[in-house]
Amino acid sequence: MEDLKALINEIKNYQANIFGKDFLLTWEKSADELKQILAVADALKMMRSKNISTRVYDSGIAVSLFRDNSTRTRFSFSSACNLLGLAVQDLDEGKSQIAHGETVRETANMISFLSEVIGIRDDMYLGAGNAYMREVGEALEDGYKQNVLPQRPAVVNLQCDIDHPTQSMADLAWLKEHFGGLENLKGKKIAMTWAYSPSYGKPLSVPQGIIGLMTRFGMDVRLAHPEGYNLIPDVIDVAKKNAAESGGKFTMSNSMDEAFKDADIVYPKSWAPYAVMGRRTDLLRAKDHDGLKALEKECLANNAKFKDWECTEEKMKLTRDGKALYMHCLPADITGVSCEAGEVAASVFDRYRIETYKEAGYKPYIIAAMILTSKFADPAATLSKLMQQNTERVK
Repeated sequence: MEDLKALINEIKNYQANIFGKDFLLTWEKSADELKQILAVADALKMMRSKNISTRVYDSGIAVSLFRDNSTRTRFSFSSACNLLGLAVQDLDEGKSQIAHGETVRETANMISFLSEVIGIRDDMYLGAGNAYMREVGEALEDGYKQNVLPQRPAVVNLQCDIDHPTQSMADLAWLKEHFGGLENLKGKKIAMTWAYSPSYGKPLSVPQGIIGLMTRFGMDVRLAHPEGYNLIPDVIDVAKKNAAESGGKFTMSNSMDEAFKDADIVYPKSWAPYAVMGRRTDLLRAKDHDGLKALEKECLANNAKFKDWECTEEKMKLTRDGKALYMHCLPADITGVSCEAGEVAASVFDRYRIETYKEAGYKPYIIAAMILTSKFADPAATLSKLMQQNTERVK
């Protein structure tokens, strides 16, 4: 148990103030708060491997609200809540009073009488997803202050229009393991590049999450995309500021080859241009189906101009010793497997397939850590008690 004790002591020493707060954007948290969440995730992972129960709740509900399709994040949220002892209830807006005009304030309170956490994925509307999460949080705060709710549920961003914090934090946890510690990430070159996809409308939140988080830890972050495939300008400013403060670097280019050159990590991922997502949001709100079809046709034709933006064996040879770590949030568009032409060559993906699965495997622990640190004022003491109890998870 010495390794677990050391990890709990590490958690204790971080200057973190996460208790009672939502997790909406990584750059709203201090470096110590992010490190504490990573350490709590590692502790939960270690305890499960040692067959120690981490059920800190005997009862309670976790509400999940997914406004877009999901596999990994949906199951990761359920797994995380179950790990802590919470039952998950999906909020189906089509089957609730939301469909009849119920307000956000009312819905937030009505679902929260016995709820400890609300996980929300809302990435479809640019300028709306993160704002909606904050509106939910404000409604919960008011309900708690007015003694309507016996506790204030935490809100966890499971992906919005701006950031995908559970994904980027899982990515960081995987990099921490792969390179042997956060301190070893300083100076490492990571290429966050656009890649061709035969679909359009993919959110900006993954690349924005990566440049917004990895610049916090002194990494050399390279953002590359074809001309016109810009991200939200405010997030670019965040990345520049973070890099300057951490001693890292943040550069932008319109060359995938340039970004890949001598890179230690590559993250080729398709996304829709910022301007396109704005137009798409307007059309979705107006329920302009013909307009959406026309926009899709236009965007797919534009994407097709950049089919050479693919993570191929040739491009991988440009990386450091030709052995950069390939990363992806999944599912990847794999050329010749899931599509005719896509983000990554089948041979490259297959070589790193297990690594991408390990990357994804951190997400349940990251989400559980976000919940635990928000709901328990002293996470180190909570984990220490679980360790001392040593209740078997599997009898």
